[in-house]
Amino acid sequence: MEQYLILDLLPRHRYLAKEMSANPVLPLLGQMPPPGAKSLRRPSPALVPLAPHTLQLYYDALFRAHGPQHWWPGRTRFEVIVGAILTQNTSWTNVERAIHNLRQQKLLSPAAMARISPARLARLIRSSGYFRQKARKLKAFVRFLADTYHGSLTKMFRTPTTILREQLLSVHGIGPETADSILLYAGKHPVFVVDAYTRRILERHHLAHGKESYDEIRSLFERSLPSNAVLFNEYHALIVHAGKHFCRARSPLCEACALQPFLPPPAEVT
Repeated sequence: MEQYLILDLLPRHRYLAKEMSANPVLPLLGQMPPPGAKSLRRPSPALVPLAPHTLQLYYDALFRAHGPQHWWPGRTRFEVIVGAILTQNTSWTNVERAIHNLRQQKLLSPAAMARISPARLARLIRSSGYFRQKARKLKAFVRFLADTYHGSLTKMFRTPTTILREQLLSVHGIGPETADSILLYAGKHPVFVVDAYTRRILERHHLAHGKESYDEIRSLFERSLPSNAVLFNEYHALIVHAGKHFCRARSPLCEACALQPFLPPPAEVT
């Protein structure tokens, strides 16, 4: 009998909109190995080819340990886009303050943001850091939306993924991670978002050597997993949780991490 993991992305609090909820059922991707399963451990710290279903097993381990993450928080698609731009090089706490300011001023719509002056916009998002640059980025996006899709996010997200991704990457201040966050979290396009946490986990598990491009890592996940926006959403959120709380840049808590059974053994000292 097919097994299922229950994925509840419906809002737990008022900050998450109904339109950002997702399919409540997600298939179980694989079976958790017993702790210390040798078949999943790498014989040496050298980079080796990725075994079939490895990333599926990683997902199952994280989901079993931490459950659904209810991410990305946002009341509307446009708010998610704003958050994706503002979160560049800062913490989400700082972004929340900026979004709160924009909401109070009723500026969380493309039309309203198009009307506000760049200087006033920058003041309102000051908590997010690099606020003048980010104000220009937000302005650039709403201009792109108006010029290309007459201000309609619905029309924009109807565009085929590969075409829309290239268009987003042409907008000032939108790089691959931000473009993919917009596509996945606001548009529900099945693209995998890669960030520093993703790289850190892959490198520590010897699934990457650190020289891969963003698109190479993104392609690794998209080739290895079913093409499912709900799955990609939850997987990326779980990676962020693991990276923040366990696979930290300094003083990682490997023994407490759900991915500990997959860690390769330490290199032998000769």
